[in-house]
Amino acid sequence: MERITADYLIETPFPLADVAATMAGEQSSGTFVRVAGETDELRARSAAEVLRVEELGEVETPSLGSAYIARKGAPGPFRRARVSIAFPVGNIGKNLPTLASTVSGNLFDLGEVTGLKLLNVEVPPEYRTRYPLPAQGIDGTRASLGVQGRPIFGTIIKPNVGMTPEAIATLVADLCAAGVDFIKDDEICANPDVAPLSARVPLVMEAIKRAEDRSGRRVMMAFNITDELDAMRRHADLVARHGGTCVMASLNWCGLSAMETLRAHTPLAIHGHRNGFGAMSRHSALGMAFPAYQALYRLSGVDHMHVHGIGGKFVDSPEEVTEAARACLSPLAEGSDDAVMPAFSSGQWAGTLASALEAAGSSDLMFMCGGGILAHPDGPASGIASLHDAYEAFSSGESLADAARKRPALAAALEFFGRR
Repeated sequence: MERITADYLIETPFPLADVAATMAGEQSSGTFVRVAGETDELRARSAAEVLRVEELGEVETPSLGSAYIARKGAPGPFRRARVSIAFPVGNIGKNLPTLASTVSGNLFDLGEVTGLKLLNVEVPPEYRTRYPLPAQGIDGTRASLGVQGRPIFGTIIKPNVGMTPEAIATLVADLCAAGVDFIKDDEICANPDVAPLSARVPLVMEAIKRAEDRSGRRVMMAFNITDELDAMRRHADLVARHGGTCVMASLNWCGLSAMETLRAHTPLAIHGHRNGFGAMSRHSALGMAFPAYQALYRLSGVDHMHVHGIGGKFVDSPEEVTEAARACLSPLAEGSDDAVMPAFSSGQWAGTLASALEAAGSSDLMFMCGGGILAHPDGPASGIASLHDAYEAFSSGESLADAARKRPALAAALEFFGRR
């Protein structure tokens, strides 16, 4: 029997094995009491199985409140454990929202737990084939850009929102001339009144094509098409008609089913932005860790996924960023060629590039700098040059300080951004 395995962190004052069994029953064929029709045959076919319960210690104070526990008078201590549960594929079929509901769903509301976090989801190889692969992925993205053997250096349209289509197109033209590989809209700029996609896409793509005519290199622009599903399909078609190669969507606010349908609709690269993920991840005993999150959204067929960055402006630890980047670069199932390109962002500049490369263990990454390029004291071209300088120094084992002595763009970046 094919089964999907999910790993959890739980916290509870009740016996760990009992709570794990409750979790398995709640998310498969059982409920809090056995009901008519719940035959042994049905249970053999559809019941989830607790594979292991690994105790991790205990705490005196619960992480989260529970009226159920207060009603039962269970004062603690509160034990923590890592729990692994296997769910029969036959309960789910090819149904991504139901897969997510099965491995998470009501588990977060169980009265017995004072903490529950979904850590990881593993799917068997044959089940992986039911879902789309990335349309472009790492190889397709590199081929589209003509960039091999180094990171893809990108930036974000700044100011985030408020610019007119004409101003955005002018900025894109300047960035193309400066030598950027990849440009994306900010997550809050999708189809605003001041710069609707219907006006923005033609002007921006005209600027990109003019730059390509001069330089021979095509820049990839990720247009933010986040919207309701029918509108997203129309927006993707608009981008394709004008020769675009990539669209971006805010994964959490569009949802799994919308992303899966968008993937079926367009061959364009889909740049998956994870904004809002912190609401799922920041509490150590609640929500969803990135390995589980990326597994679900990668089954929808995205090509790139944000992993934040080390030493930037967000809360992620270096270990969390490393885990996220390496998860994106690993197959979801044995033998599956479905790696997606991790996109590093958030306060990144030449001085943080080495940490990104070490985190990924590979140069197969997008390294995106907003201020790190646009705010370089000598202009965007020098901002991009500083990234190439930093990569060359990393590749040769040279320190940034030594490399900066003969590379003025890098020296200016170290002086300007290194003070912040």
